Amino acid sequence: MGSKRNKIKKMLSPANSPPPPSVSPEDDDLMDDLFAQLDSKDQTVQAESATVISEMQLNQTVNLDSSGKQDSKARHRARQARKAAALAEQYAPNDAEADARIERETAEEKRIISATCDELGLQIHEITPDGHCLFSAIADQLQLLGLVPHGSVDYITVRRVAADYIYDHPDDFIPFLPSSAGEDGAGATSSGFMSQKEFEVYCKSIRDTGVWGGEPEILALSRAYRIPIHVIQGSQPPIVEHNPTDIAPPKDSPVVRISYHRRMYGLGEHYNSLRPKSGLSSTLKSLLHSNLPTIA
Repeated sequence: MGSKRNKIKKMLSPANSPPPPSVSPEDDDLMDDLFAQLDSKDQTVQAESATVISEMQLNQTVNLDSSGKQDSKARHRARQARKAAALAEQYAPNDAEADARIERETAEEKRIISATCDELGLQIHEITPDGHCLFSAIADQLQLLGLVPHGSVDYITVRRVAADYIYDHPDDFIPFLPSSAGEDGAGATSSGFMSQKEFEVYCKSIRDTGVWGGEPEILALSRAYRIPIHVIQGSQPPIVEHNPTDIAPPKDSPVVRISYHRRMYGLGEHYNSLRPKSGLSSTLKSLLHSNLPTIA
């Protein structure tokens, strides 16, 4: 770990340092660490991390282009790098107007989420912003609700469940997972959907890397654990419901509740777990159904 951190520190040195080397298979974990740093509250760290990722991916792309080979994993990294660069530019630390806008949006997001949580008797339980936040938040909720034994699941377990469910139900998810190269790009089908190979790479990245999770993974986990997942957010609607079936669950059913933040944590894309405020734990437990399945 120390060696890896030293490499990151070297890459984040001033611009006159040598360009970083291309990304080798051994550097995948280094790239994941850099993406995790995009969640830093320090905007300078955000921008520098995005720049390094872009430079690493650019070098890799040049090398791949010269050899005529560019697999799905490389294209996936390229998409991540483009996203990082775009976000870093959007949140440039020296742009006073952008900073003011972000500050206003952050305050509004916090107000809406806080108001919704107050109405539901909930409070935010902070989850580490490390790229695994969605899966860690849901793991916390599953244990809080008693759906799994305490200490039996973590983000690794939840990632596996999400990836396996998506992989086993491709027809339900491929239409919502655009091909990395677009409708007319190499590897895309005639409809612009992922190829089978791209789909397999996507599922593997969800299972084995620090790539961020989102709507497809939330839906997959709702169905896999057979429990509604409600996402509290700072926009309209303030609560987004994901149900395991098309039939609305009974009103007294237990619900996984997490919060989604776009502005409050660095570059956004962060999830927290929502726990009952003091004194509500017994009420929450009374809502549990003994016949709910457990997935370890």
